[in-house]
Amino acid sequence: MDSRGATSWTEADAGACIGYACCAAVARGPRLLAMAPLSTRLLIQRGRPKSDRLGKIRSLDLSGLNLLSEDLDPKLLSRLKQLQELDLSDNQLETLPADLGLPHLQVLHCANNQLSDVTPLCQFRQLEELSLEGNPFLTVSDSLKVTFLLPELRKFNGKDASTTRSKAENLNRELTTRVQMISEELVASGGTHTHEADTPEGRHKATATQEPRARPVALRRPGDTPLSLSPEKRVCTSPLGPVEGSLVGSDSGQLEPLHFLQCHSKNNSPSDLKTQLWACAFEPAWDEGQAGATCQTVATCGGEAVCVIDCQTGLVLHKYKVPGEEFFSVAWTALTVVTQAGHKKRWNVLAAAGLRGLVRLLHVQAGFCCGLIRGHKKAIATLCFSPTHETHLFTASYDKRIILWDIGTPNQDYEFQASQLLTLDTTSTPLRLCPVAPCPDAYLLAGCEGGCCCWDVRLDQPQKRRVCEVEFVFSEDSEASGQRVDGLAFVNEDVVASKGSGPGTICLWSWSQTWQGRGSQPTVAVVVLARLQWSPTILAYFSLSTCPDKGLVLCGDEQGSVWIYDVRPLLAQCSPPQATVQAPTQILKWPQPQALGQMVTKTMVNTVVANPTFTYLTALTDSNIVAIWRRREP
Repeated sequence: MDSRGATSWTEADAGACIGYACCAAVARGPRLLAMAPLSTRLLIQRGRPKSDRLGKIRSLDLSGLNLLSEDLDPKLLSRLKQLQELDLSDNQLETLPADLGLPHLQVLHCANNQLSDVTPLCQFRQLEELSLEGNPFLTVSDSLKVTFLLPELRKFNGKDASTTRSKAENLNRELTTRVQMISEELVASGGTHTHEADTPEGRHKATATQEPRARPVALRRPGDTPLSLSPEKRVCTSPLGPVEGSLVGSDSGQLEPLHFLQCHSKNNSPSDLKTQLWACAFEPAWDEGQAGATCQTVATCGGEAVCVIDCQTGLVLHKYKVPGEEFFSVAWTALTVVTQAGHKKRWNVLAAAGLRGLVRLLHVQAGFCCGLIRGHKKAIATLCFSPTHETHLFTASYDKRIILWDIGTPNQDYEFQASQLLTLDTTSTPLRLCPVAPCPDAYLLAGCEGGCCCWDVRLDQPQKRRVCEVEFVFSEDSEASGQRVDGLAFVNEDVVASKGSGPGTICLWSWSQTWQGRGSQPTVAVVVLARLQWSPTILAYFSLSTCPDKGLVLCGDEQGSVWIYDVRPLLAQCSPPQATVQAPTQILKWPQPQALGQMVTKTMVNTVVANPTFTYLTALTDSNIVAIWRRREP
């Protein structure tokens, strides 16, 4: 029942609908570009020194062949008994086979691939030099892990590996110390702490284990307990546990859980609790000029699917799938098109992007992909439309570039022809995009792995490729520069909410006051208005959002809770208290939906978004659950 009431189509279907042949081809991704399987002849051609025997080759260059992981045949490669150097750069490898059989390998180049796990490297115990740059899904944690797996490693990504090894050893000592402290506390308490799984109640619960989150991609968690959600896709929830606080204001009402959907399952499997969901966006209301106009339709993305859901009924209206894709971001725009009869028509278009580095422009109601934008060599982390120009689209990628596109308006065949307007270079991966509210045509903010940056995006300037104009830091301390900012949004025309620069807090700061004090400095400390209390977790990539019409800031956490802040009373004060960390107005606890006699007791809420009137609130989890709350009128 995953598609009950839904229009479901794949990219191949889209090509059939409109004769747009390229859509069907893209569905199979890089497989079309890959060369024939590796052969003895090819290895001999690319091997050094020149020899007619594989056992004599010491250096082999297999870079730039668009190889997939399955192209690496262990039986063939294991014949390279004397191989010392192997170059696999610039391919499409997602993993390395665990049994390549290269006992003498000393140098390995795997830059610019799609690797997401370094564990298979443990087979190369003699490895001294390793290159993994340009793999967007590898993290700092993976870099530390490499030093444990490869004891002989001397050079990593072109640098001395001893520095990375030292960091790993320090982290190991710190974790060991923490474990010892916990053990001592447990002994001192008389061993009264009981593990949940040992209790009768605990055996009936499905709990999502929590490994360190180091990137916004599909982290797999083998410790998850398999759980089958209802095939009806709608799970009745147990009554909410204690809710901390209540929203202030006469128009706030109470939030009640409405639907819990499992609509992004891989192969439509009802037991899929591993697909991670990353972004959602409410469709623009058809008549935004009408008082009280709102929309109850939300687009969600995760795994290989984009879903469009009616929040009121819980029905999945449309589902768009691309086999092999991993969607990370979605954004709506409302276009004004002119029909053949000369009439103006309003048309909502949904943009979706992710792992493959492609932007797909979806005609949701008609059920096909009507545009494909190729501009990034690596995965697209996030995208957003300009609030003032309906055809202007920003895309941010792991290739450390942000591109501004003009998607134009579709022709009579509903085809788009996008053009590139600007390229913005970043020094680290951009995670969140935010046009500056009072001047969206002039400046763009981005939360990046290395901090919060701002670019001049005025189109009347001659340069079409630009660097960051100013970096914002959240402390006068010079070490504050370069800290990850993974949450960014405007609360109103001046106040910005950002997260990630400090543990356990969300920062509210003034754009106008910060910009006025900038001068010509490349790095500027923001003018902090207030700090909001948030989860003390060290995990990252929980995206925050705002509901400007209601003065709300929203953010999920690692326990499945939704933190809600009504900041209007705080900002109304003449001098908001900067030193005191402000508590949330309300915390929605994870309702623990039941299915087949089990409860999903914990999960991580990756993102939370409300529609403009705060009638519906949608939360996406890392356990393939879309949770929808409705505000009950007071």
